[in-house]
Amino acid sequence: MPEHLTLKQVPLEAKSPFDLRVHLGENVPDNDVRAALASGDMGFLHSFTTGSAVDGPGVRVVAWTTGCMWRCLYCHNPDTWNMRNGIPVSVEKAVEELRKYRYGLKVMSGGFTVSGGEPLMQHKFVVKLLTAAQGMGIHTALDTNGSWGYRLTDQDLQKIDLVMMSLKTWDPVRHRQLTGMDVGPSLDFARHLAARNRPMWLRFVLVPGLTDDPNDIARIAGFAAGLGNVQRVEVLPIHQMGRFKWKELGLNYKLQDVEPPSEDAVESACAQFRSVGLRAD
Repeated sequence: MPEHLTLKQVPLEAKSPFDLRVHLGENVPDNDVRAALASGDMGFLHSFTTGSAVDGPGVRVVAWTTGCMWRCLYCHNPDTWNMRNGIPVSVEKAVEELRKYRYGLKVMSGGFTVSGGEPLMQHKFVVKLLTAAQGMGIHTALDTNGSWGYRLTDQDLQKIDLVMMSLKTWDPVRHRQLTGMDVGPSLDFARHLAARNRPMWLRFVLVPGLTDDPNDIARIAGFAAGLGNVQRVEVLPIHQMGRFKWKELGLNYKLQDVEPPSEDAVESACAQFRSVGLRAD
């Protein structure tokens, strides 16, 4: 691998995914980027974080990729939108980093999660990471918005023990306003997973005045219940831990004054999912 594709002096491990990281891969030539992404031998990572208890079952190591095609109004990591903000990392180096934690992850019934950004923008790199993790006996999870799920073959899906898919809202107009993208491809990927009986968690961010319409939630709940492979629904209250990143990046954050939903509002949303037979918390 060329010298400019190494980690240089930037540590891959971060204390938190909320660390602001920018411009770390901007000097990688375009031809090298295209070649590496095509082969999956190199990817761009914001960081590795350890000890997560909210990114899949048990205690997890999480690889946070950079690059995302969506522009969610409540995104808490807008520095991951641009792939070149991430650290250029060979798949060998990323696997070497993960190997340090393999015994602890097994003891704690945890595993390895690839999140983002949107990991499937680097799907070949991600599949190689997950394949290596499975080879070490580590449980694997993919956290995705699902819109590029068509990139994954059935063989690729076998390397993913759990898909954690975010569904932002149901209404097509509202979804485009919220994310800038259509909801259809995400729904198609969820159906694709169900047809292959691949385990899935559904993640739903509750934003007062934006995603808390009971009719919308009811339609999401009905859709999820009908799939037959959704093991859990996570109702996630909006938080403002990434608000500072919008300011630092010179971005207009439209949800500056939005407060997290009340406990009653979160419980009400969970109850809608439970009413159709789903586990929700």
